[in-house]
Amino acid sequence: MRYQVPQFIEVEDKIFGPLTLKQFIYLAGGGGLCLVFFSLLPLYITITLSLPVVGFSLALAFYEVNGRPFVHAIEHAFGYFVGSKLYLWKQRLPSAGEGQVVTPASSTPAAIIVPKLSDSRLKDLAWSLNIKEHAALKETNNV
Repeated sequence: MRYQVPQFIEVEDKIFGPLTLKQFIYLAGGGGLCLVFFSLLPLYITITLSLPVVGFSLALAFYEVNGRPFVHAIEHAFGYFVGSKLYLWKQRLPSAGEGQVVTPASSTPAAIIVPKLSDSRLKDLAWSLNIKEHAALKETNNV
C-alpha cells in the first residue's frame, strides 16, 4: 500500500485572500490601533503615531530577515537585550590591591580558572581542551 507524503509543509495556508492568518492578524491589529488613534486623538497626532504603527505592522506581516519572519528577529533581539550575557573571552587579571600582579606573559595554565558551565561532561571536556590548547599556544608564542 502506498502512502502520500505531504509536501510544502513550510508554506502556510492562505486563509484571507492572499494573506495567511498571521499576516491578517498583524495587519488587522495595526489597522485597529490606527482606528483608535483616529477616533480619540487630533488628526496631526494621529498621523504622527499611525505612521510607525503602520510600518511596524507591515514589517511584521511581510518583511523577512535572512529568510525568517520579522517577528522572530524581534523576539531574538528582545531576548538578547534583556537576557544575561556570559563573556568567556575576557580574562580578568588580579589588580595590585588584590595581591600579586600577574601579567599574561607570566601566567601559567594552572592559573586559568575554568568556570563550571553545565552538568554535561562532554561540554566540560571540550571546554577544558580549548583552555589547554589556548594556554599551549600562548606559551609557544611567548618563547
